[in-house]
Amino acid sequence: MSTKSVSPATSSRNTRKTAYAVVLVAIGVALAPYTSFPIGIAKVNPTQHFVNVLAAVLLGPWWAVLTAMVIGILRNAMGVGTLLALPGGMIGALLAGLAYRMVRKSWAAAVGEIIGTGGIAPVVSAFFVAPVLMGKAIPLLALVPSFLFSTAAGALLGILALRLLKRANIVDF
Repeated sequence: MSTKSVSPATSSRNTRKTAYAVVLVAIGVALAPYTSFPIGIAKVNPTQHFVNVLAAVLLGPWWAVLTAMVIGILRNAMGVGTLLALPGGMIGALLAGLAYRMVRKSWAAAVGEIIGTGGIAPVVSAFFVAPVLMGKAIPLLALVPSFLFSTAAGALLGILALRLLKRANIVDF
């Protein structure tokens, strides 16, 4: 029987990422009741996209997806989200993380977030989540404006927050 040893540096990095993820989930869940509002037929939450950009840059794509998923589940449990929050948050987080990994610029994470949440997530929501999981038909064009508004506002806030955190020497990315 072999045991896999983890170096102290790897253990420290994983602990830091876990701590950041927990804090980001707490921010996303704590602010959700105050920043969720209906636009059209969707309940939008720019805080989710703000957190996605932070998570993408600070943690990477897979941690960002996990963070978005936990926030989406908790928002649904609290009644301040819908099942549409899951693809919206998770797809945006994944593309934000991958875009940041490729370009290493915070604006790339914001662009990935906007493409993922504003472009791809409405398609997944309209053609899979709404009819299969929610039992209702939602027109694609009814989702796109609300998803785009929410993600653009949140992504912009995410870029601003990252710049402020870097300027204050709180994080380095």
